[in-house]
Formats: sequence, structure tokens, C-alpha cells
Amino acid sequence: MPLSIDGKRELVEEVSQVAATAHSAVAAEYRGLTVGELTKLRVAARKADVYLKVVKNTLARRAVAGTEFECMQPKLKGPLVLAFSRADPGAAARVIKGFAKENDKLIPVAIALGGELYAPADLDRVAALPTLGEARAQLLRVLNGPMSQLVRTLAEPAAMLARTLSQRGQQAG
Repeated sequence: MPLSIDGKRELVEEVSQVAATAHSAVAAEYRGLTVGELTKLRVAARKADVYLKVVKNTLARRAVAGTEFECMQPKLKGPLVLAFSRADPGAAARVIKGFAKENDKLIPVAIALGGELYAPADLDRVAALPTLGEARAQLLRVLNGPMSQLVRTLAEPAAMLARTLSQRGQQAG
């Protein structure tokens, strides 16, 4: 059933609001997928906090206009599903990559991150981006190294004095 003008406006506004706050986006061609397979994709996306929507290309181009995903407009051709990462930058790429492994009919067409358009071959790189928790853990590891070294450096003179006194005591005794 075709959408009315008001329905189209609401859809464009909804996708535009999601795009305004999303970290990254992936457009993938879904030609040949069954309704059941698309439902599985939607479930996987929902679990990963990824907004997934099948939108007509003209409406999708209007929805991403004025957002950092405007760079995707030339690639929005054919039957596409749009996936927007809301939680972390790699979430949409991980969902599409994971589903595409099992279903070769889902073909990534464009990836946008930080206002830059990436080729479909970069899907693995974007999917490998750390989650927020992983990024925090990496930052703590980076910060912990110099702090541990500082503590060892500050403790070394006292330990050196104790070793020297111990050796002097053994020599005298």
C-alpha cells in the first residue's frame, strides 16, 4: 500500500531524526531476501540498538540531506535497507556483516562514518571498531602503563637503598 504525502513526510522526518543522532550508517541491497529473513535482520538490529528501515531511495535521499550521511546520496539506488548505529559506530556494520555471512543476498553498498563515505570493502574495518566499553578499557590500559611506570620509578630509590644497606650488613657480618 503506497504511503500518503503525510506518511512520506513522517517517514522522512523519522529517518532524518535518527540520522541526526546516529554514529554511522550502512546501506545494503536486500534484493532476493524473504520476509522471514528480513525479520531476522530486524531482530538482530534491534538487539544491537541499530535503527533499520527499508525506505524508498528518493525519501532516503531527502532524509539524509543536511546530516553527516548526506555523502551517501549518490549510492542510494536500488532496493536498499538503511541501518543507523545509535549505540556505537560499528554496530550497524557488525549487524550487516553478520547477516551477510549467512545470506549472500544482502550486499553492502555504502558505509558512512563521520561524514565520510566508505566503500563496501571497508565494512570489516568499520565492524571492527570497538564498542564504548571496549574503547574505555583500551583507554584505561593506555593510561595505566605510564602510571605504573611512574610508581615503579618513584619506588626504586627506596628499594635501591634497602638493597645497599642489606649488602653492607652482610659484608660487615
